[in-house]
Amino acid sequence: MAATIDRPVTYPSITAAGRRPVDYVWAVARIAIGWIFLWAFLDKTFGWGFATPAGKAWIAGGSPTTGFLKGTGENALGGLFSTLAGQAWVDWLFMAGLAGIGLALVLGVGTRIAAVAGTLMLALMWAAELPLANNPFLDEHIVYAIVLIGLAMTGAGATLGLGNLPIVRRNAWLR
Repeated sequence: MAATIDRPVTYPSITAAGRRPVDYVWAVARIAIGWIFLWAFLDKTFGWGFATPAGKAWIAGGSPTTGFLKGTGENALGGLFSTLAGQAWVDWLFMAGLAGIGLALVLGVGTRIAAVAGTLMLALMWAAELPLANNPFLDEHIVYAIVLIGLAMTGAGATLGLGNLPIVRRNAWLR
């Protein structure tokens, strides 16, 4: 009977010339989710009429958190979240989060920080909607959070992004 030798699994290094197809899938997922966050920031800021009408835009004096958070009043944690609606510090924190997470993911720099912040934001939005209308537990907020965690774990900023810049490679917190 032949003996087998267990060898450690090695993965190919990620270089400009050695990308695997899965690296591009993760990169496209990173850019797509980044665009979701960035688009939400832009539409809420300027009221381009997709989810936010011009009259309710942030630059027109509208509150980017009021619509969503006021609608949570009847939900399990609605009392907590509805009291936060329209407060300036909540609006600024929410909008800074949308812009920062969106830019980091689209550019491929700071994807780990963006993944943590995005997962936290999505978890809070998920909690505000409890109980869910269409599923007892899972909705798009949880799915996006899972993808964000995958992005952070795979180093997705290095493909189709600025994650290969020398400054990013030297500073782990920028990955």
